[in-house]
Amino acid sequence: MAKSITPEKQDPIVIVGAGVFGLSTAIHLCRRGYSDVTVLDKQPYDESLYSYLKGADAASADINKIVRSAYGSQTEYQDLSSEAIPEWHAWNAELKAGTLVPPGMSTKDAVFVPNGSISLSTSVDLPPWELACIEGMENSGHKSTQLATTITSHRDIAARRGLQSFMDPFQRERRGKHNTGVLDSTGGMAIADKACRFALHKARGLGAKFIFGEHAGCMKELCYRDLKVIGVKTRDEKIHLAAMTILACGGWTPVLLPELDGLCEATAGSVMLFKIPEGSPLWDRLGADKFPTWMWNMRNGAEGGLYGFPRDENGWFKVGYRGTKYTNPLRQSDGKERSTPVTRWSTAEKDGSVSAGSNFTSFPQQAHEVLSGFLNEYLPELSEEGIDISLTRVCWYTDTFDNHYVVDRVPNKEGLMVATGGSGHAFKFLPNIGNWVVDIMEQTAMDRPAVKAWRWRSVGQEQPVNTLMEGCSGPRALQNIGLLQEVSLQSKRKAKL
Repeated sequence: MAKSITPEKQDPIVIVGAGVFGLSTAIHLCRRGYSDVTVLDKQPYDESLYSYLKGADAASADINKIVRSAYGSQTEYQDLSSEAIPEWHAWNAELKAGTLVPPGMSTKDAVFVPNGSISLSTSVDLPPWELACIEGMENSGHKSTQLATTITSHRDIAARRGLQSFMDPFQRERRGKHNTGVLDSTGGMAIADKACRFALHKARGLGAKFIFGEHAGCMKELCYRDLKVIGVKTRDEKIHLAAMTILACGGWTPVLLPELDGLCEATAGSVMLFKIPEGSPLWDRLGADKFPTWMWNMRNGAEGGLYGFPRDENGWFKVGYRGTKYTNPLRQSDGKERSTPVTRWSTAEKDGSVSAGSNFTSFPQQAHEVLSGFLNEYLPELSEEGIDISLTRVCWYTDTFDNHYVVDRVPNKEGLMVATGGSGHAFKFLPNIGNWVVDIMEQTAMDRPAVKAWRWRSVGQEQPVNTLMEGCSGPRALQNIGLLQEVSLQSKRKAKL
C-alpha cells in the first residue's frame, strides 16, 4: 500500500457525502485546525433538512436511529458508544441553552432521547449475546445499566428507577406470555434528521464549506495526477482539488470505488411507518417516556432482525427489518455486477452505470410478512384500532463482510481515504466517529482495536458474517424476490388478521 502524506492544516480536504461519516469528519477536521474543508453531496439537505418525509433519501436521512452502549464481546464498539453518549447529552445541552440552534430548530428540540434500548428474544433463557452484553458492560464499570427481564435483582432495580414499562414494552407479561430481554438503560434513540441538521450547523460554524445539489454537489469522477488522487470532478464539470479526498458516500461508495469489491456492498433494510392518532390510547403508551427503542431476535436470521422506536412527536411509529439484507445488483461499465441503491435519487443519475432497477416504492413481500407477523403477535392493538401502514421505505446501508467499518487509506491510491461500511450501526457515533477518522488520516494511535478492525482487508479463513456480491442470481437480489407496491400493502396485512 502506498503510504500517503498527512495533509498540512492549510491544505484542502474534500469529503464526498454529508451523512454520518462525512458530517462528523468535517466537524473534527475543523476542530483539529484544518482550515479548508469542503463537503459535497448531491442531495439538497438545506431544503430537505435531512427528512425522508421531505424528500431526503439516504441512510442517515431518517426519523430516528438506535443508540446503545452494549455490544457483547465487541468492546471496541462498546467503548466508542461510551464515548459518544456523553457527547449526545452535550449536544442536547447546547440546544437547550441556545448555544447552537440550527435554522428551523428551537431550544425545545432534542437530538437524543435517552429512553433506553431493549434487546428482546423469543428464547426463554437469555441468549449468549445478551449475557455477553451484561458482562461486557459490568466489567468496564457500567454496573446496573444492563437490566435483564429474567433476573429478579435487575427487575427490582428497574422498579426503583421507574423503568417497568421499558422492561416489558409490548406488555407480554400482562398477556401471560414470556418476556425475555435486556434493557440497556444508557441507550435510546437519536432524532436522526435533527441530529444531522445540528451536526451540519456545527460544522459550518467551525468553518466547513458544504456544496449541495445534483450537479454542483455530485461527484462525477476522481481526479488524478499520475497515481495520486488530487480531488474530484463534479457533474457541473468543476474540479475540487484536495490534498486528501475522503469518500463517505454510504451505499454509493462501493459503486464509486470498485476496489471495495468483496469488502463492502450496498444492502437494503425494510421500514414500515404507522401514524398513531393523538386521541388513541397508543399515543400515550408508545411515547418515549414509557416505551424504549427495541430490537427483536437480532441474530435469528431471516425470521428475526427486527427493530423499532417509540412514536415521535408527530405520531410516526417506525418498525424495521434487517433479517434479510436485500441487494440490487446492476452491471457496471467494467462488466462487474455491483449492488446499487434504489432511491429517489437513482433516476437523477445520468450515466448508464446506475439505474433504478425497480420502483423505489416497492417493498419486499418477505419483509412485509415478517414485520406484520410480529406486530400481530406483539402489538395487536394496532389492527384492533384500525391503524394500518401509512408509509414504507427501503433504506440502503453499506454492509461489510464482517460488520466492521472501513476507515482507511485506499491501497495504491495516494490522497484517497474511505469512511464507510457502517453496516447499520454507525449513526450512534455521529458526535465522535469523525475524531477517529481524523486520527486515521493523521496515522496516530493506529494500534487501537477499533482502528485495526476498520483497516482495509479481505475475507480470511473465518466464515464471513455477511456474504457479499452474490450478483443477479443471488437469493436476496430485488430481481428475484416478491415485491409489493405501496397500494397493496394494507390489503396484504389485513388479509393476515
